[in-house]
Amino acid sequence: MPRVRRLGWAGSVLTGLVLAASAHAAPFSFVALGDMPYTLPADYARFESLIGTVNTQKPAFTVHVGDIKSGSSPCSDEHMTRVLGEFGMFDGPLIYTPGDNEWTDCHREAAGKFDPLERLAAVRKMFFTSSTSLGKTALPLTRQPELIENARWSKEGVIFSTIHVVGSNNGLERTPASSTEYFARNAANVAWIKATFAEARAANAPAVVISFQADLWYGQPATFTDIGLRDTLVNLAKESKAYGKPVLLIHGDSHILVIDRPLTEAGSRTDFGAVSPTLKNVTRLQVMGADDVGAVEVLVDTAQPYPFTFKPIYSKP
Repeated sequence: MPRVRRLGWAGSVLTGLVLAASAHAAPFSFVALGDMPYTLPADYARFESLIGTVNTQKPAFTVHVGDIKSGSSPCSDEHMTRVLGEFGMFDGPLIYTPGDNEWTDCHREAAGKFDPLERLAAVRKMFFTSSTSLGKTALPLTRQPELIENARWSKEGVIFSTIHVVGSNNGLERTPASSTEYFARNAANVAWIKATFAEARAANAPAVVISFQADLWYGQPATFTDIGLRDTLVNLAKESKAYGKPVLLIHGDSHILVIDRPLTEAGSRTDFGAVSPTLKNVTRLQVMGADDVGAVEVLVDTAQPYPFTFKPIYSKP
């Protein structure tokens, strides 16, 4: 800690204000993970072992970015109950946003041929019953009235948010009913993105972190994406550019650890061959998952020009 020259009463007040500001911006860590437990029932034990390792790190909270099972395993209440119990094993707060395997893809024969919209209702009823997080320690959350699974909270001035954006083209176009659900959820997600950045600007937040399930760049170069994900990309790009400060986007879906900057000013699609500049203030963290049962500890220090550093976490074999 730097030495402070004694300047009498006024200096003491100034020093106190500096120390208070420093304390307010204290470094902290949180953990991001997703796409687990995936292969059942073997991954229950692997996931629980990882939870034990995460607990030793004592993060401020953990974010699970969805897919609590594979797309080819049954979308049963029994499985959701088991995972809900595992979420309760986290010592700290656990914030969860759903993935496509929990509901969108449940119409598949291997997944039990469920009605996806019925499964969505079941996910909401089971995992989103209060205005606080899951885990042993409850963290108060601001929830979106239109989509109770969308949440927002802050830590040391940093604004955190989840948005319910999933793979499989975000649930668009399979049936008329799924399209109706998509348009309502998509509009709510766009509003939540805008509200998150509005809060960050109003609070002069040093950074914004937004978590969701879908790999917005899955299977395509950074110049294209599925139409069901287009509004998400465009609005993330527009708001991030206007905000100007560090933004971290966290997702799963593709099961491979990636840290890069794929978001462009136009979103991810280029029109008529034009190249859209990369948004250098936006970092993407794609967490590992499925067979790669691990997590990422994100260290946050807003006193640094770039506030985020990343550390993979694995349980002992």
